[in-house]
Amino acid sequence: MSADQIDDTAAPLIEHLAELRNRLIWSVAAFLVAMIACFTVWNPIFNFLTQPICHALAERGQDCGLVLIKLQEGFFVAIRISVLGGFALSFPVIGYQLWRFVAPGLYKSEKGALLPFLIASPVMFFLGAAFAYYVVLPIAFAFFLNFQQGGLTGADGTNELAAIGFQGSVEEYLALTTKFIMAFGLCFQLPVLLTLLGKAGLVSSRGLGSVRKYAIVVILLVAALVTPPDMMSQLILFGAIYPLYEISIWLIRRIEKKREAQLRAEGLWVDEDED
Repeated sequence: MSADQIDDTAAPLIEHLAELRNRLIWSVAAFLVAMIACFTVWNPIFNFLTQPICHALAERGQDCGLVLIKLQEGFFVAIRISVLGGFALSFPVIGYQLWRFVAPGLYKSEKGALLPFLIASPVMFFLGAAFAYYVVLPIAFAFFLNFQQGGLTGADGTNELAAIGFQGSVEEYLALTTKFIMAFGLCFQLPVLLTLLGKAGLVSSRGLGSVRKYAIVVILLVAALVTPPDMMSQLILFGAIYPLYEISIWLIRRIEKKREAQLRAEGLWVDEDED
């Protein structure tokens, strides 16, 4: 390769790296601004996140209260909320910067195929997070709180039954709640991922249907890994993910039928049964 050819290939690479740097700067700046904004209102956000446990306690006639076990716990809770909230608020900007970086290298048909999935991904994450917050967390917390018991004093004044009451840590509660929300939000990406793979021709509806029994095992394993170690939470997550798997098969089948119709119209379709 001549020196002129090396210069011609080096110049576009430098331009791409410079553009990548600019996109990363905009993404990081948007994240920092959003994180600072969330830090100023971390308390209302935390109060919103405590509504499921507060409702569960109120149904049992108990006051809603969490405690700071460690001196610095409140600060780190505020930081955790700021980071998660900052990422959520800045995700549209980050996604837009990612799209602007990769879009020039795509064909028009590829842009039209990829853009719906970039839009569907945050929508599905929001649906999964909302499902966790409004459906799963109230059920899970009600289940956990059933293990409380009141104390019992005998006639001689001695304690015959120890009182077991909930006195949760702020940090542990936030970690548990965000784990539920993130787990369901990420698992709701399954139709987006599988449909995108089907659009690219990497998976088929027939192939996904043939490995359905293995998919059930994998989904159960994922549910066991990403949720707290109780059977009810795992079954709820499985009950939410498996229908999404079937929906993915249906969506891919529609894509395949549309692709087949287009190829038949162009005279390019070849039946698999033909030799």
